Amino acid sequence: MNASQLLSFMAMEFPQRLATLRKQRKLTQQALADKVGVHITQIQRYEHGNIQPTLDVIRRLAIALSVSADTLIFDEDERGPDDELRLQFEAMRAFSPEEKQVAKTLLESLILKHDASRFQRAAGG
Repeated sequence: MNASQLLSFMAMEFPQRLATLRKQRKLTQQALADKVGVHITQIQRYEHGNIQPTLDVIRRLAIALSVSADTLIFDEDERGPDDELRLQFEAMRAFSPEEKQVAKTLLESLILKHDASRFQRAAGG
């Protein structure tokens, strides 16, 4: 999938994402239903947006399609760090457990400070 296809894919709603992923993997609705353990009519309903799958079914769909559940559910800008912070977060994977805890504590305190400032402004203070 090239960059423009990825952007187009991420702008889709869940039913469209599901159908696109299924087709990219050259699966029929029946084949996906068999892999997930649901009836074909369920897959049809998910792809038409008539019903939403349960959390367990989302997990099984993600496994069957070899993607994360986040990829199925969220738009690109709804989850994960923005591009400005992505490299820093990726670099933290190499941190020791102690360094990760320090980073986590620092981030939590910055988030609390930000939220407190936001609430104070909203309250007119």
